[in-house]
Amino acid sequence: MLKPLPPTFPATVSALQEVATELVAPARNTSQEVGLEAAPGGFGTPFFEFEGVRRRVRVEGDALVHEYDGEERRAPLHSLATAGAAITELLPFDVQLSDEPLAVDATAARALGALYGFGTAVLGRLVEEAEEDDEASPVRLWPEHFDVAIELGSEARGLRANYGFSPGDEQHREPYLYVGPWSAPIDGGELWNGHGFSGAELAYSELIAAEDQAAAAAAFFGCHREALVALAR
Repeated sequence: MLKPLPPTFPATVSALQEVATELVAPARNTSQEVGLEAAPGGFGTPFFEFEGVRRRVRVEGDALVHEYDGEERRAPLHSLATAGAAITELLPFDVQLSDEPLAVDATAARALGALYGFGTAVLGRLVEEAEEDDEASPVRLWPEHFDVAIELGSEARGLRANYGFSPGDEQHREPYLYVGPWSAPIDGGELWNGHGFSGAELAYSELIAAEDQAAAAAAFFGCHREALVALAR
C-alpha cells in the first residue's frame, strides 16, 4: 500500500532523475536501449548482457547497485562521481561525472520505488486486458520524463493515449496518475483536468486516501478510456 511521502521526496526525485539520465540509462546503452523499470527499493535497468556477463544496474535507497555474475558492487549516491565507481566498465572511458552533492534520501528513494512498483502492476493489468488493436506498449520507465507509462488504444480510431504515473514535475509537487490522449479533442472541465497538459490527472493524495488504491487507479484509467471511446464515436 502506498503511504504519505516524506518531505524529502521532491528533492530526492530531482536528484534521482539526474542519476537515471547520467548513470543508470547510459550503463544500459551498451545494448542500445534506455528504457528502465521498477526495482526493489527504487528503479533500474532490465537485465542485459555486456562482455558475456548478465548485468543489471539499479538504485536501491541511497546506493547505486551493479549486479553481475551473481555478485553486487555498491556505491553511495553522494554524487554522480561517487556512484559511478560502481559501474566504471559500463561508462565511456572519458566520461566526466559531477562531484556536486546529490540530495538523495533513502526513505524517499524507497517511496519512489514503491510508486513505480505500484504503477507497473496497475499498468501491467491494463496491458494484459488490452485488445489486439490497442497495440499496447510494454510498461517502461523513461528517464527523460521519469514516468512509468504505457501507450494504449487504436491510433486510427483516435483512442491512443499515454497512461502513466509521474513522480511530480514543475506543475505538480506531488506524484500523479495521468491519461494523455494523442489526438482526441479535450475540452478540459471536471473530467479532463490536466494541469500543464491536455488530459486528465489524479493526485497522489487522492489515490492514497482510497480504501483500495489499486481499484481507484484502475477506475481512473478505465473511466478515461471509456470517455475517449465516447469522444471518438
